[in-house]
Amino acid sequence: MAIQIGDKLPEAKFRVMTAEGPQVKSTDDIFKGKKVALFAVPGAYTGTCHKMHLPSIFLNAYAMKDKGVDTIAIVSVNDAFVMNAWKRDTDQRDEATFLADGNADFTKAIGMELDASANGLGIRSKRYSMLIEDGVVKKLNLEAMPGKVEVSGGDTLLGQL
Repeated sequence: MAIQIGDKLPEAKFRVMTAEGPQVKSTDDIFKGKKVALFAVPGAYTGTCHKMHLPSIFLNAYAMKDKGVDTIAIVSVNDAFVMNAWKRDTDQRDEATFLADGNADFTKAIGMELDASANGLGIRSKRYSMLIEDGVVKKLNLEAMPGKVEVSGGDTLLGQL
């Protein structure tokens, strides 16, 4: 069953690239005691994710932080090396934390997996955004179609703050 508004995030691990290499971060490390805008995408560098979803986040990043968001996080079922390269290529002002969910552990734990095997992509994440406060889901915006950014973009979440 997919996560719902009011649910607490399950314990899961992410990989985050640091100067020393990939480090493991838990859901507590990322979300505990913080207000986090979490954006999930099916894949780094894929057309909709790269050209539509990320720009909508970065165009609204300052405004989200002005409204009390502590962290903007982007999660994808990709490895830490790909996520680090994507951050380098897109996050010019270092506004977001890029979370690698390489084995889809977090994605599966919250019921947001997407089988994109027909397109050669394997298991990925559905496209969504969440506002999470101290590990609890306060807002959830799930796209009906993974190739669209109609309700999961930065502008929508900003309007909900």
